[in-house]
Amino acid sequence: MKLALITLLLSFVFVNSFAQSDKYLIKGKVTDTAASYTMVNSAVTILNQKDSTLVKFARVIQDGTFQINNLKAGKFILLITYPGYADYIEQFALDSVKPSIEFKPINLLLKSTLLENVIIQGKAAAIKIKGDTTEYNAGSYNIQPNSKVEDLLKQLPGMQVDKDGNITAQGKSVKKVLVDGEEFFGDDPTLVTKNIRADMVDKVQLYDKKSDEAAFTGIDDGVENKTINIKLKEDKKNGYFGKVDLGVGTDKFYQGQAMINIFKGKRRVSGYGIIGNTGTTGLGWEDNDKYGGSGGMEFDDGVFFINSDDDFGGWNGRYDGRGIPITRTGGLHFEDKWNKDKFSLNTNYKIGHLGVKGSNSNLTQNILPQDANGISRTINSASGQQFDNSTFRQKLDATLTFQLDSTSTLKVMVDGTKKQSKTDEQFNSLSSRGDSSIINTGDRKVTNDGDQNIFNVSAFYTKKLKKKGRTFSARLAQSLNENKSDGFLNSKNEFFNESEQLDSIRNINQLKTNNSLSSLFTSRLTYTEPVSKTTSLVLNYGFNLNNSTSDKRSFNQSGTGLYDQLDTLFSNNFELNQLTNQGGASVNYKREKTTLNFGTNFSAVQFNQVDLYRNRKFDRDFVNWNPNATFRYRFSQQRSMSISYYGYNTQPSITQIQPIRENTDPLNVTIGNPDLDPSFNSRISVNYNSYKILTDQSVYFYGSYSFTNNPITNTTVTDAAGNNTYKAINLNETPTNFYFNGSSSRKIKGIELNVGLDVSANGSKNFSMINGVLAVTRSNSYSTGLTFSQNKNKYDFRISGGPSYNDSRSSLPSSTNNQGWGARGNGSFNVKLPGKIQISSDAQYEYTAKTKTFNQDFERIIINASIAKKFFKAENLQIRISGNDLLNQNVGFDRSASNNMFVENRYTTIQRYFMGSIIWDFNKMGGSAKK
Repeated sequence: MKLALITLLLSFVFVNSFAQSDKYLIKGKVTDTAASYTMVNSAVTILNQKDSTLVKFARVIQDGTFQINNLKAGKFILLITYPGYADYIEQFALDSVKPSIEFKPINLLLKSTLLENVIIQGKAAAIKIKGDTTEYNAGSYNIQPNSKVEDLLKQLPGMQVDKDGNITAQGKSVKKVLVDGEEFFGDDPTLVTKNIRADMVDKVQLYDKKSDEAAFTGIDDGVENKTINIKLKEDKKNGYFGKVDLGVGTDKFYQGQAMINIFKGKRRVSGYGIIGNTGTTGLGWEDNDKYGGSGGMEFDDGVFFINSDDDFGGWNGRYDGRGIPITRTGGLHFEDKWNKDKFSLNTNYKIGHLGVKGSNSNLTQNILPQDANGISRTINSASGQQFDNSTFRQKLDATLTFQLDSTSTLKVMVDGTKKQSKTDEQFNSLSSRGDSSIINTGDRKVTNDGDQNIFNVSAFYTKKLKKKGRTFSARLAQSLNENKSDGFLNSKNEFFNESEQLDSIRNINQLKTNNSLSSLFTSRLTYTEPVSKTTSLVLNYGFNLNNSTSDKRSFNQSGTGLYDQLDTLFSNNFELNQLTNQGGASVNYKREKTTLNFGTNFSAVQFNQVDLYRNRKFDRDFVNWNPNATFRYRFSQQRSMSISYYGYNTQPSITQIQPIRENTDPLNVTIGNPDLDPSFNSRISVNYNSYKILTDQSVYFYGSYSFTNNPITNTTVTDAAGNNTYKAINLNETPTNFYFNGSSSRKIKGIELNVGLDVSANGSKNFSMINGVLAVTRSNSYSTGLTFSQNKNKYDFRISGGPSYNDSRSSLPSSTNNQGWGARGNGSFNVKLPGKIQISSDAQYEYTAKTKTFNQDFERIIINASIAKKFFKAENLQIRISGNDLLNQNVGFDRSASNNMFVENRYTTIQRYFMGSIIWDFNKMGGSAKK
């Protein structure tokens, strides 16, 4: 009887467990997008959500349905695949409460008609891949009240934003941030990321922006820039929003920022203003360069380069952390579209004043080769600088786009810049021999007033012809750059013999004037012809004309007190006329996973150089060629690699070829060389990118190797008195450079912690002539680091850091090789406390070890912190108390090595101060809550 009962009980348990296991199941039906027919034999895969291992596999049967039984309780991933269709992925869970799931009809998406979409549902719906574009759903991330786009970007996988607002995505620097595909305030990313509200964002798109020609023809020309496009929510395109930030601090520090944006559909009007001395200039990367008035003009084929930023002073008009800045800048932006988007206008006006005052000090070691007697020399110098510089700029730019018909467009871009600059700099120096005996001293004062006017206009016409893939485009551009400056050089140098007795004194008191004008016309015609479904031929021709003049004069003071005696040794009037004809051909081969581009451009350049002072002419002709090839392979939607080669010519600048002696620094005189030839550069690069959406895991690396034939380099002659004379020459050597950067990151499930590892290395081998002796300098740098970050509703933090090693060696027998370890680290956190109080802090750590040349370690940690109290339901008003550089360790510091010279630089910079601020975010957009 007992045996029968036990047998019956075991049978009941077995049957019950069998039935229990069978009730964990899933089923569903699979059709194509239009639900017109079932997707028979589609692969249905069940993966373990924890480690993506295979659990079960089945196929869709004749009626389009599938069913998978005998599953266990747990969390899984449903993956459905069919050739030619996008993968379907959905996460699900089975348990005793929900032992079975019947999915709604699953419609697979055809890749060819939907840009190869990969749609991920559930938690992974935060990301969508569209061809080469990664699209992030902003609603899937933690958006705090009144946070900005910058705060959103910091949460996106594969993106990093540093303390200055610079963005890195998938290992590459982001140069453009667009709003609904349009530039916002020209090319200033921070005006988007620091001012557009995060709650207005619908999608964030990350992609490689092609050139206008490549975007039009669909044929890759190898030109691409990592770009972010901010797509706004439809209900956030009408209304206004903005921000006001006012602060007063200790030690006379202050800041004020205000911005307002008025959106009405496709019309957007914005304005901003910034005033302060805390280092916020309101200038992005590209506009920062333009603010400096670089005025550079260059052909696409690397033909002649004219740099007309020839102000007598040494300041470039930028703030790079040296000195204490005073900023007053503002801008206006307007954009709109009319006539069913057939005509659009995007225009910006910016005005700004930047003043920088501070000091510099340098310790320099100049290592010289052995002389004929086998005796080597070393010159050690200590120098100081006081500077008070300012620049004022206005810029207006506009882009007009006309949709002429369904096959042709015309894009016109115009901009004008007017700049005034003032420079006031004082220098002192003391140089000594290796035995510490004084060799020379110097005192110098430089002043300069400069005016610069820049005007650029271009037109780009595109036409799609009847045959698919056959296109024509034309680009015309005209640039004018006028620069006028005058200033004074007052210097006194004393020279001592080996017994430290005064040997001679050299005094210079000169008025210097500079007048330069550059006019550059460029044109380019491009025709594409499809040879087959996978291959296209691209032909181009261009005509370029460059006329430039550079009139530099130095006047000595006469007995009358006037500066009316021309010093012909340091004066020259130079004219350059250049005619270029260039043409090229390339082949583009493209399949589903493979893209191959190869071709070359040739340019025939006619130089006509005229030395008007000496009535000398230099007529020379060059033939340049620019071969290029790129191979790209896409293993999958999330994994790709590319290999490219690019060859290009580097032409000498007008400052290198103009036959004039520059004595702005009398101890360091530069001589022009009109006989310079162009150099030829070759660069090979490899790029690999892998990203796994479900695990938030990314792997990226980029490496490049370049070498130069017939390089333009400096020859330096240093005499016994410590005077240096520099001249650019062509050298029959081959300098090389290499660069590598790799990173890997992933999210640790459960604790939602992001972990990243990065490794970088770069190095160079350069050549120069020092007192007639060839000097070879090898410099290498290596670094690695770990990053940990987490973002929660109540807090977020980010910590990163790691070691570095620098190695610089010279071939000179008397040289002192410099090797040393270093370390860098940074971190930040934000904590939300009860009562709408928020505490924030960030820190940067830097360590540089002593070397044979510099016998002191350098170490600093910069800590900034703030506490803020927010008010009202929307938390749009806050009072904040902040401290900058709490430990007062922000000492400006830099070390560098170049050829036979090692330099340690220390400079004035912004240090500790405390500030009280009131910040108001206002917002009245469609769909927003009433305030």
